[in-house]
Amino acid sequence: MLREAFPKRTIAYIDGQNLFHAVRETFGYTYPNYDILKLAESVCQLKNWQLIQTKFYTGIPDPKDDPAWNHFWVAKLGKMGHQKNVDVFSRLLRYRNKIITSTRWN
Repeated sequence: MLREAFPKRTIAYIDGQNLFHAVRETFGYTYPNYDILKLAESVCQLKNWQLIQTKFYTGIPDPKDDPAWNHFWVAKLGKMGHQKNVDVFSRLLRYRNKIITSTRWN
């Protein structure tokens, strides 16, 4: 029988857009003011897990489409990336300006 390791070593993966939309829907926040490292540490503390790394991903608006949000995310990711054991990943958001119609099968 295998023994379970304790404490569990944990890597937290956080999708920034999903987190923002969930927080907005649940708590009414309209601004992504979260601290992902504190969030990951809190969850791990509740579970008695050892947080060894936090990875954060988000899509960023193109500066031509939304200069204010592009600047916000570039700055926020810059600060996040300087935190110990935090890796950030991003890419420009891509929008599809195409209407897709579905057909119903009878």
